[in-house]
Order: sequence, then C-alpha cells, then structure tokens
Amino acid sequence: MFDTHLIEKAQRLLTLSGEKHQRVATAESCTGGLIAALLTEIPGSSVVIGRSFVTYSNRAKHEILNVPVDLLKQHGAVSEPVVRAMAQNTFDMTSAHLTVAVSGIAGPGGGSKEKPAGTVHMATATENGVIHKRHDFGDIGRTEVRLATVDAAMDMMLARLEA
Repeated sequence: MFDTHLIEKAQRLLTLSGEKHQRVATAESCTGGLIAALLTEIPGSSVVIGRSFVTYSNRAKHEILNVPVDLLKQHGAVSEPVVRAMAQNTFDMTSAHLTVAVSGIAGPGGGSKEKPAGTVHMATATENGVIHKRHDFGDIGRTEVRLATVDAAMDMMLARLEA
C-alpha cells in the first residue's frame, strides 16, 4: 500500500516509540487517516498506536477535538492556530506522549491566494509543548499532496522522538 521509504520511516518511529515506552496518536484532516494507516501497516503497532481521529469537517474538529468554533471561523481549518489546537487537544484527550495533527488543501485546485492547493499546516504536541510547520507542496495532485503530508508528518514526529 505504501512505498518502502514511508514504511521504513514508520518502522523507525514505532521502534523509537516502543524503546521509549511512548504512545502516538494522530488527528488528521486532509490525509483522511493515511498517517494512522501507515503506522498500523507495521505488525505490532498496537503497542504504540492507541487511537487516531479523522476530523475532515470543521464540525468534526469542534465536536471530536474541541477546537473552538471561533478559532475555526477566524482562521479557517487550514491554519496554524487550528492545527495547534488539534495537536494539543489530542494530547490532552488521550494517553499519547506524542501527537500529530494535519490540515490542508489537497486539491486539485481550490484554496485561495493565501492558501492555495498544496498548503498544509501540521503540528506535533508532547509534554514539552506544540511545534508547528507550514508546508507549501504546490498543486501537485491530490494523492501527491496527501502522501507528501504523510511523509512530512513522519519527519516531524521522528524529530520530536529523536530530540
């Protein structure tokens, strides 16, 4: 299902998490659960992965992850404040030691001048706080944006685990 490059990253993340006795949770929008799917592709992943959330709509982000409606209205789902809230609230609601949240515009087309297709915001949360990154992958195709997001999210989580 996933290429070798992503499988190797997932294996490394699960190995590191297991060695540190840390659990991981995801909060996904534009990837529709692909990060969790990648991680659970590895046998034994249930030791590290307890739960994940796919919150594609604003309503789901609010109802499931407690992202404030005012934050969604003011900044939009694809924004730093929203993914920070998604990552932190997932951390607060679960027993995970590391969470990742992603929200973006996969395309093709869509978006706006400020947030064109290929714009993705992601954040990780640990007990040491939340880190955010914005990626501008470009209008490279829906599948390509989603897979690039998965890859970048893996890198971001690995960086937090390796710190």
